[in-house]
Amino acid sequence: MSGTSEVRQGSGRDRDPDGRARNARPRDGLGRPLPYGAAGVERQPEGLVRSPEETVAEAQTLLDGGKPFHAHEVFEDAWKAGPEEERALWKGLAQLAVGLTHAARGNTTGGARLLRRGATAVEGWASGTGRARPYGLGLAELGSWARDLAVSVERDGTAISATAWAPRLRGRRA
Repeated sequence: MSGTSEVRQGSGRDRDPDGRARNARPRDGLGRPLPYGAAGVERQPEGLVRSPEETVAEAQTLLDGGKPFHAHEVFEDAWKAGPEEERALWKGLAQLAVGLTHAARGNTTGGARLLRRGATAVEGWASGTGRARPYGLGLAELGSWARDLAVSVERDGTAISATAWAPRLRGRRA
């Protein structure tokens, strides 16, 4: 049974047979844990290797569906599996998705901080490599989007709609 998730008897925590942490609890679209047995949002498979184009397309679908936490997991796979020279790009995109997640959950301080960190990361990656639109990604637009959202959530101090604020990874909506 190695590699599968199970809840160890008496531990109250999800652990695999070797004792490593696994989280089998269902989650909602914002990644919040739900009670065992509740209907949650289907989780993204972990460790899936996608092409950069597949990564961007899958993440956009999840963002458009109000599931930024799950988009973050897609970016995290690209960050961990991709070439070393692109890891900062994918990590920055994951930070943007997590920032949107926190802002939608009502964590305005953490959301704004992560949005700005992600904006700095993707803009810095673009300027450091000279690639402003890798895989069609609008990095300058994403940086502006993230900074605008950070200002908005700090000003208003309330949770935002992840769907309404979903970014266009390849630029502005048509």
